[in-house]
Amino acid sequence: MATDGHGLLAGKTGIISGALDPDSISWAVAEAAHREGARFVLTNAPVSKRFGQLDALSEATGGSPIVYADATSDADMDALYAEATGHAGGQIDFVVHSIGMGLNVRKGKAYEELKYEWYQKTLDISAVSLHRMVAAGLRADAIASGGSVVAMSYIGAQRTFSTYSEMGDAKALLESIVRSFGYRLGKKSIRINALSQSPTKTTAGGGIEGFDALYDFADKVAPLGNADQASCADYTVTLLSDYTRMVTMQTLFHDGGYNNMGISEEIVREMMAQKDA
Repeated sequence: MATDGHGLLAGKTGIISGALDPDSISWAVAEAAHREGARFVLTNAPVSKRFGQLDALSEATGGSPIVYADATSDADMDALYAEATGHAGGQIDFVVHSIGMGLNVRKGKAYEELKYEWYQKTLDISAVSLHRMVAAGLRADAIASGGSVVAMSYIGAQRTFSTYSEMGDAKALLESIVRSFGYRLGKKSIRINALSQSPTKTTAGGGIEGFDALYDFADKVAPLGNADQASCADYTVTLLSDYTRMVTMQTLFHDGGYNNMGISEEIVREMMAQKDA
């Protein structure tokens, strides 16, 4: 992460969701946004009070208010925007959605054996929550003209990764919501994009079976290697800034070039070595 700020978000206010601990992508986003001059409200699910570390992040970002809100609840989203606009003294300039939970993945359920109640909850938490969050902002007229919404995604939305299972469906829905809302938000001069990040060593990522193998494979295939939390945060800052004011409805890959690769020489050499062994 860059150490010196450049005032890219000076005077801007917003909401950053999903930070749990220092390994969270949105934790790094909050630090970077603070470095660049933004003020914001931090939010996560009420259950995170028990095992999260938001108080420490609040202190590190100048006393950012914390609003515990269930992203699957319309009432909680309405209350979140009331708190955020109250803190900002008016409309806010950005929203960062970094929320995801695959219940069947966590329970080790194979894709062909999904428990549908859990599946529906996965979609609600990981994708429909973006719709709720944006819709609540529109109801409250809380997002300013020129504002930006960024939702964290993963290439599993567009390609099949066996153990990513239902989360691939959730991220595909998330990216569709980005496109569908992009047209409507554009009429209000608000932009929205999905940021498709490399496999990243977070608490959430650790719940995916075979994650370490997935991480290592991507790191060997991507020409620049996997992007970490800090570099993702720096990229996110640009998407929240005025420098990307004409970018919307996109799924923007931040993965070291992985999305355009087939196979790398490193992987080929490893496969040949195994064959010769």
